[in-house]
Amino acid sequence: MKFKMLFTVLALSAVVFTSCEDNKKKEQDEKERMEQMEAEREAEMEAEKEKMDMESNSIAAKAMATDTLSTLVGALKSAELAEMFKTEEGPFTVFAPNNAAFGKVDKATLDQLMMKENKDKLAGVLKYHVVDKKVMSSDLVKMIKDNDGKYTIKTIGSGNLDASLEGDKVILTDESGNKATVVKADVNASNGVVHIIDAVVMKKAS
Repeated sequence: MKFKMLFTVLALSAVVFTSCEDNKKKEQDEKERMEQMEAEREAEMEAEKEKMDMESNSIAAKAMATDTLSTLVGALKSAELAEMFKTEEGPFTVFAPNNAAFGKVDKATLDQLMMKENKDKLAGVLKYHVVDKKVMSSDLVKMIKDNDGKYTIKTIGSGNLDASLEGDKVILTDESGNKATVVKADVNASNGVVHIIDAVVMKKAS
């Protein structure tokens, strides 16, 4: 009888012990799950913060904050490129025509480019002003000097620009022989750099 009672007590103890161990395991699993969720939430918040910081200092944001680039901003929106320069990491170098530069373009030509049905053509013109890497002015001047006074820049618009120097000014010559001067260099952005120019450069008509 005593043996039977002892066996019963031991069996009950084993059940209680197993139950306690199960509870501890469940508590540990739940704790680990909660910690994992918290880590993921913090990572998402950090990623969102980094994204917001990048976008608030992006090429698009810098252009929007510059009064003399308002026409360019309008053109980027018309060509549906503003979002690209806001969210894509790049880095890009943008030779940004100022308002005076657009003022030199024939009004009828500019109005036509801004039409919705011509957004692809406008995008092509704007991409001719963009390089798919970050090129600071000091780097560009060095490349010009290292290449006998002329350095050819390949743009994402499938065209070339020739960079040269006139005194301490960087001059861009487009495929049609038209020239633009960099009037403000090295406007740093989170996804590249902007150099403001005084003329709209154009690819040679095919």
